[in-house]
Amino acid sequence: MTDPVRLGVLISGSGRTMVNFAERIAAGTLNAEIRVVVASRDCSGVEKARALGLPVEVIPRKAFDSADPFSDAVTECLIRHGVELVTLAGFLSLYRIPDRYAGRVMNIHPALLPKFGGQGMYGHKVHEAVLAAGEAESGCTVHFCNNEYDAGPIILQRKTPVKPGDTPDTLAGRVFEQELIAFPEAINLFAAGRLRIDGRRVVVGG
Repeated sequence: MTDPVRLGVLISGSGRTMVNFAERIAAGTLNAEIRVVVASRDCSGVEKARALGLPVEVIPRKAFDSADPFSDAVTECLIRHGVELVTLAGFLSLYRIPDRYAGRVMNIHPALLPKFGGQGMYGHKVHEAVLAAGEAESGCTVHFCNNEYDAGPIILQRKTPVKPGDTPDTLAGRVFEQELIAFPEAINLFAAGRLRIDGRRVVVGG
């Protein structure tokens, strides 16, 4: 087995994805270790991380005039903790990716990109848009990030049907069930050295 990949987990809210990572690491099904949790504001995820005994740093976005110095502070923190792979786990602030972490930042989006992505499309807004469009299915997408919203190359997707009578809440619940599987799967592929970016595509090797 390859060495566990050293994760930085960036959060802005409940930390549910971070908790999922921690539980799967403890169960031996996610080949990773969480080196640091970085929060862009005080949020419930910070207390959850502390309860799990994880290193936590709060870097308030509102303390910075723009995205660049904020991103520099986040990057400095990640480097200091020896992070190899950065995961955006409900991170609502723009993180400008430095060359050092190009191809090493993953995000999960609660829809089947390229549909229903882009600036302003997050959380319930995505599920509302899926329902308004009359889609037959939705799901989640794990992708590598570049410095455009939801535009980086796709690693994998998982789908779920849109059911009659769905609300944004019920659809969000089923999509999140798929997120709990998809994000760890993508991290395990990275840890195993099986992901290669080829232009706008991700090639999964054997």
